Amino acid sequence: MLDSTELGDRRDLSADVCIVGAGAAGISMALALADSGLEVLLLESGGLDTEADTQALYAGSVADPRMHSPPDRYRQRRFGGSTTIWGGRCMPFDAIDFEARDYLPHSGWPIGLDALLPYYPEANKLVEAGEYAYQAGNAFTRKLAPMMRGFTSEDFSADTLERFSCPTDFGRRYAHKLRAAQRVRVLLHANVTELHLGESGHMVEAATVRNLAGQHLRVSARWFVLASGGLEVARLLLASRSQDPRGIGNAHDVVGRYYMCHIAGTIGTLSFDGPDAQVWHGYDVADDGTYCRRRLALKADAQRRLGIGNFIARLHHPRITDPAHRTGILSLLFLARAFIPYEYGKRLHGEEGASFGTWMQHCRNVLMDAFGTAGFLWHWLRDRTLAERKFPSIIVHPRVPRYSLDFHAEQEPNPESRVTLGEEVDALGMPRLVVDWRYTHGDVETVRRSLLLLARDIQHSGIGRFDYDPNSVEFEMTRYGAYGGHHIGTTRMGTDPRSSVVDADCRVHGVDNLYIASAAVFPTSSQANPTLTVVALALRLANHLKTQARRVVPLFPNEVQRSGPRPQGESPAPADTMRAVS
Repeated sequence: MLDSTELGDRRDLSADVCIVGAGAAGISMALALADSGLEVLLLESGGLDTEADTQALYAGSVADPRMHSPPDRYRQRRFGGSTTIWGGRCMPFDAIDFEARDYLPHSGWPIGLDALLPYYPEANKLVEAGEYAYQAGNAFTRKLAPMMRGFTSEDFSADTLERFSCPTDFGRRYAHKLRAAQRVRVLLHANVTELHLGESGHMVEAATVRNLAGQHLRVSARWFVLASGGLEVARLLLASRSQDPRGIGNAHDVVGRYYMCHIAGTIGTLSFDGPDAQVWHGYDVADDGTYCRRRLALKADAQRRLGIGNFIARLHHPRITDPAHRTGILSLLFLARAFIPYEYGKRLHGEEGASFGTWMQHCRNVLMDAFGTAGFLWHWLRDRTLAERKFPSIIVHPRVPRYSLDFHAEQEPNPESRVTLGEEVDALGMPRLVVDWRYTHGDVETVRRSLLLLARDIQHSGIGRFDYDPNSVEFEMTRYGAYGGHHIGTTRMGTDPRSSVVDADCRVHGVDNLYIASAAVFPTSSQANPTLTVVALALRLANHLKTQARRVVPLFPNEVQRSGPRPQGESPAPADTMRAVS
């Protein structure tokens, strides 16, 4: 690996493929291209560890701070990207997610699930989530205890799985493979601040790269791939406006629009009848050691019948901030909330107005449940802190069979939900982002109708009841605003440049050599966390570039040794350009 601050007087680099961003997508692509014969340059803004001044480059503003976290939260500007802080939850998209649904405005992908199925298994290996098997029936050779004994439903499945990565920090896990790859070079502290189009406007000729030491260089490549996340790819396209004030790929004002996260929250009380109620809401360990968890998934036919988006729910412990749960470890989490990372403690940090009496009740819970708290802390130390494959989350088995319901739902694409450039600039001179995330009535209806249907099915099954206030649905699904680090849809995929930014191959419309590998290209968000599908799409894009490389005719026939197009006015570069700086 090389650091941009160590390049000395060299100001020009070239490669066949320049990948911007060394997170899950960028590292996956670099690994997939390592044996292709192509020279790959992987640019990373940060270093190997967190750096405050580099992280501050992500700072921006939010139109409504109640609805969205600051842009520098949930993202890490360092080698490995946000995989350095993610929770590891993995699952593929469902077939219905790719469909154009007449009841879901702006839905429909130009590809189907079949286009990603060849890449999902390899993606599953890269994220280290075990076998590509997401139904309990085919993921386990042993018979599992039912999630809820006696539950029957034509509308919900209790057999679908979430599988969990270690969670794998892609930077730490795959650095050695990138170092060993002869044709892959990683450049740290390399911030791409602008892309430059050629005279025709159909090719990116070069990228300007800057660092916080005040140095800059120019990178040329045959292909450029933006893999810097759902917010940052839109920012770079919008900020690359030396040739067009609208930016690159933005002739129809689509870049930055259709911004989605997920709709999520915790609601109600699910009570099971009888002292012998059989309920399992924890993790099952697969034969390969992967933690898996079942959930309640709304079936595709029910989604179509109700005219709503995708939806899943999990059994969950009572709300931590309410001391009425009388559980020591939950109260200890509340009391220790100042030490819990923002990314995972937002639901605790949102309760700043707790009274002295509430604090005292939490203290009482810890004391009264001292043995239970001690046992949990030992489990956490052994299975989470010290383990390589970490126990994914807090699971508390209540003394009585009562749970809350944790839901995670698809957000419909909305062109008015968007990110734009603000007036302020960062230390490198790039305009900072302004985030205006919005939800719709359709999002509320997805959650409202799904909960109503689930409550009915639980009651009809005769296993208990789900009590909640239907009037609180919108409040609960927006209590903490947009869900976490799922930045989706800002450079969406489609066939029409008037309503999309990239085509089915993730190529920016009208720019022959510019691609995007990010959840930014998702036209819809599904119910699924995006990382697994991001990696699968990155692998698919890598395969596409390999195919293109076999077909491509050199842009400069008299310079067949050159690995990328020459910026106007630049003298020919030697064939070993990258070797000279590595």
